[in-house]
Amino acid sequence: IEELLAAIRTIDQEGLLPADYHLAALVALQQRLAEGGDITQPELAADFDLLLTDSLVRLGYHLGFGKVDPEALDPDWNMQRQIDYLDAVRRLDEAIHEGGIDALLGSMRPALPAYARLIAALREYRRIAAQGGWQSVPAGPSLRPGMTDPRVTVLRRRLAASGDLSGDMSDSPHFDAAVEAAVRHFQRRHGLTVDGVAGKGTLAAMNVPVERRIDQLRANLERARWVLHDLPAEFVLVDIAGFKVRFYRDGRVIWETRAVVGRPARTTPEFKSRITSIVVNPTWTVPPTILRQDLLPAVKRDPNYLREKNMRVIDRHGRPVDQAGIDWSRYDGFNFPYMIRQDPGPENALGRIKFMLPSKYTVYLHDTPSKELFRRTERTFSSGCIRIEDPYGFAELLLDEDPHWNRERVITAVDSRETRAIHLRKPVVVILLYWTVDIEDDGTVLFKQDIYDRDPPIIKALGEAFHFRKTPVTRDAPPHALGRTPGPTG
Repeated sequence: IEELLAAIRTIDQEGLLPADYHLAALVALQQRLAEGGDITQPELAADFDLLLTDSLVRLGYHLGFGKVDPEALDPDWNMQRQIDYLDAVRRLDEAIHEGGIDALLGSMRPALPAYARLIAALREYRRIAAQGGWQSVPAGPSLRPGMTDPRVTVLRRRLAASGDLSGDMSDSPHFDAAVEAAVRHFQRRHGLTVDGVAGKGTLAAMNVPVERRIDQLRANLERARWVLHDLPAEFVLVDIAGFKVRFYRDGRVIWETRAVVGRPARTTPEFKSRITSIVVNPTWTVPPTILRQDLLPAVKRDPNYLREKNMRVIDRHGRPVDQAGIDWSRYDGFNFPYMIRQDPGPENALGRIKFMLPSKYTVYLHDTPSKELFRRTERTFSSGCIRIEDPYGFAELLLDEDPHWNRERVITAVDSRETRAIHLRKPVVVILLYWTVDIEDDGTVLFKQDIYDRDPPIIKALGEAFHFRKTPVTRDAPPHALGRTPGPTG
């Protein structure tokens, strides 16, 4: 009982609310039972026992699956997981009778180091908040190295409060080398252009209140509870908000590349799939949204557009259609009876390599002819697909168990300009996720921009009342098993 109550009292360290686990009611019942002499003592003991069990169920449920239902935020969410119902009941029973509550709850938490690092970061930012947070830097012209400005004094204090400037307690208004280094450190941590200048964007990030950074950490702890369980030994992670693709093997990142993701009007979805094949020299069939919003207007403005882009019109059976005979003014995209396909080549929108991952979305990982976009800090330029900077390195990793393929052979296949599918001997799991915080191995906290505004709904839901999600979290469960009907309210 004391182990459980201690876990509830400290669960806020993981971004959850002690009130969700009946803390006040449990403490009151425990006090009444300790005082004794109550004629309803057996009833109180039974109430206490039932409420403790419900609290433990809720706590394990949230640590293992998250409090917020991701399907309520995204109806297309496909990363559900389930546990065996009888095994869950057995583990609860053993933990209660053997006094192993701490061990049980520990086994329910995400095991990856990323979760523990997020907890440590949340603790640190709450410490900063308890000390008064940080002062906003007043608006004004960009602050640059070598300048002397009264706002530099405030800038120093702001950077010191978040740990970007250490060992310098000076109130000097001079923008010296120490301040420049601290600004660069801050910019790197917040996904900004690292130039050492405290300009408009950098000052805007600095003036985000510490309370919002705490919320950001809580939202990402919740995401971790959704997905950082039962991961395969080898998988690919697309970090949407971080514009990165990483290849994990045995819990380690063995490869990373920069990525371009969907712009806010055409967001990259979150889902789980498997990379099953690689297509070299792919064709590109224009998706309906792009056809309607981009391509048809372009063709109406410039009759030579399709020829210049190496595109052709085909019917639903793939047969060519004479585009000169099409009255483009009749079509708005919804009623267009044909398809438009771009032939393989250096200017193909998918580049020279496409990585196939079956899903309900027309979303792939692929090469791109627009290499210059990888030099941008914020890379939201696609229509939902993920463009990667190093497609040949990625192909080499995916094919490393196939003796018939290596990097040179992939390049040779690309140079042939023939469209060809290479099926992977072992499909690789790929997970597209949206993280707005990363923690480096040394504890450095990296905040990213919430490019799709996906954090606020999570933060709001974390503060709402407890409820089980609609999809059951247990297999082979009786009708009233976890996740199907509400438990006691206390």
